[in-house]
Amino acid sequence: MSEPRSNLERFVLAGVERLREQDPVLYEILDNEYRRQANVLSMVASSSIADPSALICEASTAMNVTAEGYPGRRFHAGCRHIDQIEQLAIDRAKEVFGAKFANVQPMTATSANEVVMFTVMQAGDKLLGMELDSGGHLTHGSKASISGQVFDAVGYGLDENERIDYDSAMRQALEHRPKLVICGTTAYAREVDWKKFREIADAVDAFLLADITHIAGLVAAGIHPSPIDHAHFTTTCTHKQLYGGRGGLIMIGKDYDQPAPGGKGTLAEMIQKKVFPFFQGAPNQSSIASKARGLAFVGSPEFKAVAQRIVDLSRALAGAFVEKGYRVITGGSDNHIVVVDVREKGITGVNAEKALEDCGIVVNKNRIPFDQRPPSITSGIRLGTNGLAIREMEPQDMVECVDIIHDILQGVRQESDTKYSIEPAARARAEEGVARLCKLRPITTYPPVVD
Repeated sequence: MSEPRSNLERFVLAGVERLREQDPVLYEILDNEYRRQANVLSMVASSSIADPSALICEASTAMNVTAEGYPGRRFHAGCRHIDQIEQLAIDRAKEVFGAKFANVQPMTATSANEVVMFTVMQAGDKLLGMELDSGGHLTHGSKASISGQVFDAVGYGLDENERIDYDSAMRQALEHRPKLVICGTTAYAREVDWKKFREIADAVDAFLLADITHIAGLVAAGIHPSPIDHAHFTTTCTHKQLYGGRGGLIMIGKDYDQPAPGGKGTLAEMIQKKVFPFFQGAPNQSSIASKARGLAFVGSPEFKAVAQRIVDLSRALAGAFVEKGYRVITGGSDNHIVVVDVREKGITGVNAEKALEDCGIVVNKNRIPFDQRPPSITSGIRLGTNGLAIREMEPQDMVECVDIIHDILQGVRQESDTKYSIEPAARARAEEGVARLCKLRPITTYPPVVD
């Protein structure tokens, strides 16, 4: 190995060596996790494979700086370079998404959504969001979330074709007169019509929040329409489809200078105040550095090819499931998500999830529309292609993936809603198939695993 070329490179190598020498137990666990990720097919829609350059940012000395406030307006000294990092992330977010305003400090997309809610609503105000069973997120009004406990949440869902029921959403809005309408999904495989949602919000003088957590990369690449100038607020996380560190963003388009409720400044100014000091103290600056790196990747020509591959793989994956006789919710996919009904296989979603993980394929259990099973059990599974795109898989590889998944599920014997067994021969075939695919399509940005 050549000599380190910079202080940063020496720091990273020294950190790894100190960890190995001083905490071998933790070192081994982390090394085993690296090995696991290389040797399994991660098809979880809510994650991706972050670029090593973004992960290095998370481990940088920026973590050591306390930086309450914003660039040029900190409550602590020593923030000269920190200000540059955060401003770089802000500028890149605005450029990538065509926004007029961006706040890069939220720790998660959940906290980003909560910031918006408390900017435009008071406790007890009406909130209209997508029902969880139809593909909405917990933060869109679920009673399990603060969004459904502090606010009076009502929901809209899908029509008979399993598409968003915009007419029903309009009726709900006119009946309940919400202060905030939330659009965007966590388990919906089709495009969202932002213009229709703005019309719904405008009909009742409500604000519109577009949560693009699951499709942010496709929006940035121009593959999915952008909500930036339709919604008053657009939120996203940065680790699912932006391939950066874990965290959230809040962006505003043409409405950034619109007066905020109560006449207390503009929408942009109110978001700034709600993020800090209302919700958060000092931000995680190493995470913000990782966001900046991820956003640079998203703005590159290379990423457009990755985004197109995400969609191509998802459509091929959905088609392969249909060919095997599975019911795919909505019949296909326009993004990275594929939701599959597993009831006809005589198993629950949680048993399907566990059985697949046992054999090296990682998905998650997921409720399907009008599911009679609870969220801990479910009748479906949700898959995604973000990680497979980084492995540079091809559409024809999705046929083999589904062949393996089908063989596993055929070999599952369900003993109860949460207990199962797998035929040994089916497990062996699956493990061999997963190993072959992982070797054929390695994580291209990561060094190969060594024994």
